Amino acid sequence: MTADGAVAALLEAIPVPCAAFARGDGRLLASNSPYRDAFSGLPGHVHRTRLLAELGDDDHDSGSGGAAPREVHAAHSNRWYALHWGESDAGGEPLSLLTAVDISARIEALDSHRSRQEKLLFTSRLMSVGEMAAMLAHELNQPLAAIVNYLNGSLRLVDQAGGPVQVERALLAARTQAEHAAAVISRVREFIRAREPRRDARDLAQITGTVLELLRLEADRQQLRIELALAPDLPAVYADRVMVEQVLLNLVKNAIEAMREVPAAKRGLRIEGRVNLDGEVEVRVCDRGEGLSAEQGQQLFSPFFTTKSDGLGIGLAICRSIIEYHEGRLFFEPRDGGGSVFGFTLPIADGRG
Repeated sequence: MTADGAVAALLEAIPVPCAAFARGDGRLLASNSPYRDAFSGLPGHVHRTRLLAELGDDDHDSGSGGAAPREVHAAHSNRWYALHWGESDAGGEPLSLLTAVDISARIEALDSHRSRQEKLLFTSRLMSVGEMAAMLAHELNQPLAAIVNYLNGSLRLVDQAGGPVQVERALLAARTQAEHAAAVISRVREFIRAREPRRDARDLAQITGTVLELLRLEADRQQLRIELALAPDLPAVYADRVMVEQVLLNLVKNAIEAMREVPAAKRGLRIEGRVNLDGEVEVRVCDRGEGLSAEQGQQLFSPFFTTKSDGLGIGLAICRSIIEYHEGRLFFEPRDGGGSVFGFTLPIADGRG
C-alpha cells in the first residue's frame, strides 16, 4: 500500500470530515467520505488555499499546525464547521491534516439564545416605555379636557360679544391642537391596554397633511418651508392613523428644532414618501440641521437618551415601539450635504385587515 493509500485508509476510519493536503503546494492528497460529502460541492475542495477562500477564511495560514480552530460557514450546504489543523508526514511527504467538526447545532443554539435575549430586551423596553406612557396619559388627560372646555367657553363668549375674527380663528386653532392631543392620549391608553394598534387602510397623504397643518404656525415662526415629495399613486398603508400621525409629528418637530440655530436661508425640510425595494411604504423626514455624530446615531432610539438640553429622551423610543408594532422599522442616517434623515416603514394595506 502506498503512503497516500495508507493515509486515505486511516482517514476513512474517522467519522468526521478529514483530509490531508500537501504542505508545500496545498493539493489534496487524501480524504474520507464524510469530507467528500461535506465539501465536494465546492470547486476548491481539492486545494487547501482555494478551500479556505471559498469557506470565507481569509487567514490562509490557518492551514498549518498549532493554529486555533477557525469557525467557517459553508454557504453551499448552509452548515457551520470548526476547522482543526495538524501536521504530519507520510513516506517523507509533509502533510497538513484537516479535521472539520460540524458545529451547526451550536451556532443555531447561540442564534436562538441571542434572538430570545433580543426579544427580552425589546419587551423590557416596551414595558418601560409603556409604564411611562401610562403615567403621562393619566396625568395629561384631565388638563387637556379642561383646556378644551375653557376654549369652548371662550369661543362662546367671543361669539356672543362679536369679537374679532382673528381671536376666534386663534381659539379654533388652539382647540384643534388640544383635541388632537386628547386623541393621541386616548390612543396611547388603548395601545397600552390592548398591546395592539387599531389598524386599517390609511392614506399617507392625508396623514401627512394633518401633521403639516398642526405644525404650520411653528414652521412659519421658523421661516421654514416644508417640501412635500410623496410618490404619485402611493398605496394605502396598514396603520393606526393617530399613532402614525404622532410618529411623523415627532420626527418633523425634531427636524424643525434641529434647524433652530441654522440661518433661515440654509434651512430645508423635506418629507418623502415612496415604496422601497422590500415592498413597504417608506417615509423620510430630511432636515438641514447640524447632524449627529456616529456615536449619537447609535444611541438615538434608546430610552432616556437625548441630544436636547430639556429633553426626556422618550420620544424616539416611543416612536420606535409604535413603528415596530406596525411591523415596520424606524431608522436614522446622515443626509448628503449635511443634516439628518429620520424615516420609518409601514406595510401596504393591500390584502390586509
